Amino acid sequence: MATWIWILIVIVALIGGFALGFWISRKYMMDYLEKNPPINEDMLRIMMMQMGQKPSQKKINQMLSMMNKSSEQAKKEKK
Repeated sequence: MATWIWILIVIVALIGGFALGFWISRKYMMDYLEKNPPINEDMLRIMMMQMGQKPSQKKINQMLSMMNKSSEQAKKEKK
């Protein structure tokens, strides 16, 4: 087989591998972040205390629900 065919096969395989690897890693991270959201109640409470606010449970629940709604809305717009 000619050398240029081997070079072409290697290049196509590399591009396909990079594309497949990117897609698999992106899917994995999206699923991981959906199951383990980066911000929870404790983190939100600490952030509010650092900003000088006294966090009540009602405020924390409101902020969490607002964040969840915005993330769900972004998912719907994406699809």
